[in-house]
Formats: sequence, C-alpha cells, structure tokens
Amino acid sequence: MPHKVIFVLIDGLAWQVAHDCMGHLQGLCEAGRASLYRLTSALPSLSRPLYECLLTGIPPVDSGVVHNQITRLSTRTSLFHLARAAGLTTAAASYHWISELYNRSPYLAVRDRFTDDPALPIQHGIFYHADSYPDDHLLLDGEYLRQRHDPDLLLIHSMNVDDAGHHAGYDSPQYRNAARRMDIFLSDHLPGWLDAGYQVIVTSDHGMNNDRSHGGILAEERQVPLFTLGSAFSHAPEVAVRQIELCGLAADLLGLSHDKPRNQELIRR
Repeated sequence: MPHKVIFVLIDGLAWQVAHDCMGHLQGLCEAGRASLYRLTSALPSLSRPLYECLLTGIPPVDSGVVHNQITRLSTRTSLFHLARAAGLTTAAASYHWISELYNRSPYLAVRDRFTDDPALPIQHGIFYHADSYPDDHLLLDGEYLRQRHDPDLLLIHSMNVDDAGHHAGYDSPQYRNAARRMDIFLSDHLPGWLDAGYQVIVTSDHGMNNDRSHGGILAEERQVPLFTLGSAFSHAPEVAVRQIELCGLAADLLGLSHDKPRNQELIRR
C-alpha cells in the first residue's frame, strides 16, 4: 500500500547529539511510536555530496558530486524524479543546494526561492539561502506546502544545527542546544503529520567535529541518526541501515518502482 512521506533532513546532526538531546523523539521511541537507528555516512562527509547520496542512493565517489563547490544539476535519477514519473506530487522546504541539484542550477533567489512549476522534479518549493534561516520558520514553510499542495513527498531540510556546529564546534552548548530546539519545533508538527497518515523519516547528512567542520572519517563526523515514525515502519530493533538505502526506503513507502538500494527490514510486512 503506498504511503505519503515526509523526509526531514537535519543538516550536520551527529548521532550522539541526536541520541542525547532530542528528548521528544526519544520519548516517542520509548513509547514504541518511533525507532532510532545509527547510520554511517558516505564519504566525504560533506553536505552537497550527501544530499545527492540520500536522494539518489548513490555515494559521492560514484555520483561525481564530491565537494560542496560543485554547482550543477544531478545527472542521476533522484527520489523526486521517481515520484514525478509515477504522477505523484512533490514539494520541498529546503536549503537552495537542493534546488540546484534537482530543479535549476545555478539558484537564482528571485526566480527560485518560491517555486510552483508542475514540470519540475520538485514542483512546489520554498528555498532559502542563509544558513541562519530559522528552523521554526522552515518547518512552517514545510507545513504551508503540505497544507496547500498535499504532496505525496515532502522534503524539509534545516540548517541551524550545522550552522551552530560551524560556529562553536561539536562539543559545545550551542551545537547541542540547536538540536534541542529542533526537537521542540518538530514536536509541534509531528502529531499532525502522523494523524494525516504520513510516514516520517528524520535523519542527517553528516555530523560535526571540534574543528568546527566535517568531511573526514571521525565518528562524530560520520555517525548520524535515523528516526522512523509511522504505521508502515517495522520498528524492528538492531537493524543495520546504510545511508544509501534511504532513497530506496522512501521510494518503497511511496509505492514506486525503482532500482535503488533498499532495506526491507525497516518496513512492516
């Protein structure tokens, strides 16, 4: 049975900080309404390469998007392309690099910040271009898109945790408190999304280090969380999950035909 999907990408959120600081999501896990898994990011542990990895299922060394300064459209079939080919409705409230990968490149704010174009892979978008764009505003953007367009696939991509890490580092109150704030903001929206029948994926692209950067192989740079929420998930414990499988996971939930890496253990049989 196909389901609608909300994919929440919290940029720069390390596994341990998510585990320790996101009390609402952990409370849902304790109540049996969500599950938390640990993923290891692909390499390099950089944002734009890992957006492409998460949304196409292809690691950076194969996609060719190997650093953040590569500004071009993706050459691969993304989750948005798969959804559009099946006639589904797509939307994103996201950092502008997502628009550059899947809609139009380069991003022109006057043209692309507010997007409504049925011909594009991401049909409805509210894109931003400042890392400090407030996470609570972003979630309201996402909720506006959900209520207005009733998308089958909605991406919500926040930057404040990553921004705090770049300013203060991994082991800092600023970084941890940014994760706590995002957890609170999500608590305002998750009940409505779940009541509306959405399956919700909450994850990150990469973590952070004490040099206030990322890109390498340190555990705090590569280990990231995956929270699954919704009736279609198995909530099975101790499932090994690869980051390249999340595109296929969302595609399976949407009922799409695809050749992406997949993980059937995460979905209720």
